[in-house]
Amino acid sequence: MSGTLIGYARRTRDLTARRDLLRELGVTEERIYLDHGLPGITRKRPAFDQALAAVPAGNTLVVPKRDRLARSVPDTRAIGDDLAADAQGTIA
Repeated sequence: MSGTLIGYARRTRDLTARRDLLRELGVTEERIYLDHGLPGITRKRPAFDQALAAVPAGNTLVVPKRDRLARSVPDTRAIGDDLAADAQGTIA
């Protein structure tokens, strides 16, 4: 992974474990975006949109678990395609 690491997590309960894992993966606190209480089926999530906007060219979006990013492989691919087209960022 190169560039700045941008972390995203979504949880219906406590986000502490997700935040701690993102820190362990090298994401700094100011680059962690968290949504609380929103279902994964909802593509429009405030912190998710902020995280995607923070992934300019050369940066990497870090998500602790794929199911925290999207509910299906096609949706995950669409998000990856959006990153590749808009920002040239990557997902880890």
